[in-house]
Amino acid sequence: MFEKMNLDDFVKQVASNEPVPGGGSVSALAGSLAAALSNMVASLTIGKKKYLEVEEDMKKVKEEAIILQEDLISDITRDSEAFNRVMKAFKMPKNSDEEKAERKEAIQNGSKHASEVPLNVAEKSLKIMDLAKIVVEKGNKNAITDGAVSAMLARTAGLGALYNVKINLSSIKDEEYVSKMNEKVTEIENALMQKEKEILDIVEL
Repeated sequence: MFEKMNLDDFVKQVASNEPVPGGGSVSALAGSLAAALSNMVASLTIGKKKYLEVEEDMKKVKEEAIILQEDLISDITRDSEAFNRVMKAFKMPKNSDEEKAERKEAIQNGSKHASEVPLNVAEKSLKIMDLAKIVVEKGNKNAITDGAVSAMLARTAGLGALYNVKINLSSIKDEEYVSKMNEKVTEIENALMQKEKEILDIVEL
């Protein structure tokens, strides 16, 4: 859906008074762009005599980046669909005890799904960080700042997605589920910040 829009239409849709695409979808887009930048640096390294010894590393980066950038493009729509599923659940009838129970279950299941989609985006963003580090360390030095932007965008994509996880977890009554998800959120948050620092320390212009 949204991934088929041209850029101008997508930005206007984000700016509209519609709730989707929102921060989660924009985080997925940022992640896709982060992967694309690491892909670009790898592409600018492959085939250069000066970088022949790292060519295989760059080819692997390129392969992984393509998968991530395409998957994250699909996450733009997946995130919006997850939000709509929750909203649909809230609109379910609640005229009887049975309807109330069905509505409650649908809200809980929808909220879990709406937590897992952005968590997955954050996990992919973390993988992009690893690619960005490789291209910054070994890739074409003329594009080192592009690798740095890849890392910063991946950090933003990951943290933005995790905010969506947190707000959805606040509606979930399953304490064990929430506890496990919060552990993952904290782990990914810390890793994103640490990896970005490591990468930017390498760049040091």
